[in-house]
Amino acid sequence: MQDLSVFQRFVRLCAGRNGQLLNINALAGETGVSQKTARSWLSILESSYIVHLLPPYYRNFGKRLVKTPKLFFLDQGLAGWLLGIRSSVLLALHPMRGAIFESFIISEFLKSRYNRGLPPDLYFWRDNNGLEADIVFERGTKLQPVEIKSGQTIPGDSIRSGLKAARFAGEEALQP
Repeated sequence: MQDLSVFQRFVRLCAGRNGQLLNINALAGETGVSQKTARSWLSILESSYIVHLLPPYYRNFGKRLVKTPKLFFLDQGLAGWLLGIRSSVLLALHPMRGAIFESFIISEFLKSRYNRGLPPDLYFWRDNNGLEADIVFERGTKLQPVEIKSGQTIPGDSIRSGLKAARFAGEEALQP
């Protein structure tokens, strides 16, 4: 019974890291389990399609910030419940609203790919200055960067970040 409560704490901590770079050492340490156990539990969550680890894209990208994947919950209702979000009113005010929306969009992209019989070849890109594209995927021989934002207006730096990712990819990027 004690292992179940530790695993539940692990899953809640994962929900709190929705949309963030995965730091398995910190996750294991905060849960009070070994790195090996944390990796095993994360593998179970991933193979159960509860979470998805979105890898960074770095083929032909000379500058990259991370090799670490980002952790996303594929079921935003479950993530919200684990975070204590019990209504749409609470979600609208919650600091994780953007991460939950981003995970929703990523899960929709993944479902679309699976339904078309395609592999889940989605990535994110981030440079050394913190500019990023939330999703990058190959479209033929070109790259398609996608920026995801939750809000009523689109900040100008969001557009600049996506254009920077497209410019950095060079000839490989689809042009807007």
